[in-house]
Amino acid sequence: MAAPQIPEARLITGEQMSREEFLRRWDALPGMKNAELIEGIVYVSSPVSADHGEVDIPLAAWLMNYSAATPGCKPGHNATWIILESAPQPDLYLTILPAWGGQSRFEERFRSGAPDLAIEICVTSTEVDFGPKLGLYQRAGVREYITVELFTKRIVWRVLEDGSYRELAIEPDGSFRSRIFPGLWLHPSAFWTGDWPAINTLLQQGLASSEHAAFVRQLSAKKNG
Repeated sequence: MAAPQIPEARLITGEQMSREEFLRRWDALPGMKNAELIEGIVYVSSPVSADHGEVDIPLAAWLMNYSAATPGCKPGHNATWIILESAPQPDLYLTILPAWGGQSRFEERFRSGAPDLAIEICVTSTEVDFGPKLGLYQRAGVREYITVELFTKRIVWRVLEDGSYRELAIEPDGSFRSRIFPGLWLHPSAFWTGDWPAINTLLQQGLASSEHAAFVRQLSAKKNG
């Protein structure tokens, strides 16, 4: 199968755009929904496909269920972030709130800094998600970066170490286990077969782990300290 073409475009052809100018022009285009500024280039995505939307919701539920059991952690969906001089829109993210020791903050209407975990669902945006966006997230300090590749049915979970991403190894039981969010566990085979009850069961096991309990104590100590 030929690689999909990336439906990218500049809002103003042939010019690099500042973050401030991007946000100003976006506000002037109320019909614009999905646009990102990455390293001075504006990318406008194609309409969201059914397969993208149908994996988006369970991933959002997975993050929401985790955050419900983990004080100080907040998930989000398709929101613009102020990251360095760029303004990306991660499909999903999970962040530790500033009052609980997190690295993000609010800047006007947007979160800024970097989410602790970002997820991109790759259908027609693979070259962007694996190229300029990966480089931006790495430089900005996004501590974990997950790409979900729908064409090849592959999940890559990256962890930031010494300023560079390395791929997280799958555990002997076949699951991924977050290093930044203890207890956030995901079984890729259950994900690709759409076995959402199994995904939730594994998450509940992660939430019942001693590692998650220690993380909750750590977050609470930062909040109360």
